[in-house]
Amino acid sequence: MIGKASKISTIVETAKSLLGRPYKYGAVMADAPVNFDCSLFTQYVFLQARVKLPRTAIEQAMIGKRVPFQKIKAGDLVFMKGELGRYNKYFPEGIGHVGIYIGENRVIHSERKRITGKYEDIYRPELIKEEGSVIEEDLVKFIKKKRPLVAIKRYI
Repeated sequence: MIGKASKISTIVETAKSLLGRPYKYGAVMADAPVNFDCSLFTQYVFLQARVKLPRTAIEQAMIGKRVPFQKIKAGDLVFMKGELGRYNKYFPEGIGHVGIYIGENRVIHSERKRITGKYEDIYRPELIKEEGSVIEEDLVKFIKKKRPLVAIKRYI
């Protein structure tokens, strides 16, 4: 059995090892570890530490222990509304993006930048051109860019 500290270390090390991997909207486990969207990235990284997460960001936010911002620790997931929030009765403000807090005010996440196409074009990939990758950035910058902060959750 893997201990708590070991799991968190595995999460942080795995996330760092994937920096620069390309973004792909709607990526599935078969796309990993080559391409990621934000929630596949968190799902894949946590799976390496033997922690199973659901597929989408809003489903991931439904589980885990809510943590106040002042108590954030490495291995926590940071959920943001982002550009394309998904909504339910538990998160009426929407959740559209997730990143992994790795400590020292840093977050790693798979970020997209849509060049052409609209969200409605999701089922017509020939109309969408995106770029992006797994990046590491300052927590405050992450929150300002993907605002508002919706939840921080702990799974370990």
